[in-house]
Amino acid sequence: MTDHAHLKIETLPNGVRTITLDRADKLNAVNGALAASLAAALEEAGRADAVRVVVITGAGRAFCAGLDLSAPPELPTATRAERLDPYAWVGQWVLAVTRCEKPVIAAVNGPAAGAGFGLALACDIRLVAASAKMTAGYVRRGLSPDAGVSWFLPRHVGLARAADILLTGRDIDSAESERIGLAARVVDDGGFMSSVAAYAAQLAAGAPLAHALTKRLLVESFDTGLDAQLRTELVHIKTCFTTADVGEAMNAFREKRMPSFRGR
Repeated sequence: MTDHAHLKIETLPNGVRTITLDRADKLNAVNGALAASLAAALEEAGRADAVRVVVITGAGRAFCAGLDLSAPPELPTATRAERLDPYAWVGQWVLAVTRCEKPVIAAVNGPAAGAGFGLALACDIRLVAASAKMTAGYVRRGLSPDAGVSWFLPRHVGLARAADILLTGRDIDSAESERIGLAARVVDDGGFMSSVAAYAAQLAAGAPLAHALTKRLLVESFDTGLDAQLRTELVHIKTCFTTADVGEAMNAFREKRMPSFRGR
């Protein structure tokens, strides 16, 4: 177990690394230290060969309640360049998630609001507890979105539905989150983290290079034409065919057993 500022980090032998936001008394609301710490932890996980899957969750009863309103950032005292830096503050969360070439799962165990909602949206897969609610919530405080919410949300649910969610600031329960495509799966509260662990273990048993290249393709698809995407797919699948993992998969298929991927 390694401790970072406001985080608990644990890596299992199967390659699943769980990063837990650890400000339970504040519903894991984000402050400057947590924002920087999570970005650094994600970058570290991306570099670690022993890590195959990253799970982000929250301590206690919340995933992340967004900005810590008891101690908001002192933006008026910052320099103009600092205030306008899109990669500062919670923007660094989003970049760290998207740049991590390991699958990143948001285990939404409880309320996810504001920047916490943005963090969940940036992850590759969202597993949502049955009792959990998500909300942008910015308009409730007279704010516009940050943390990539205005970029990810319309891509997940469409422009009209995103406008409804953002402009009303309403809550999204787990049933709706699954119906509109925000949640990959809704999981019963009882045994939630056990179910997340089983799902993450299934991903961790997959081929690491194939995961990394698949994630690249998904991220790049938003801004790439079909012709270019087809060419990139061909380049990546040819790369996969040169790996020992594909040979292992072929042998496992012939031998009627599960493959053992090594990321080579």
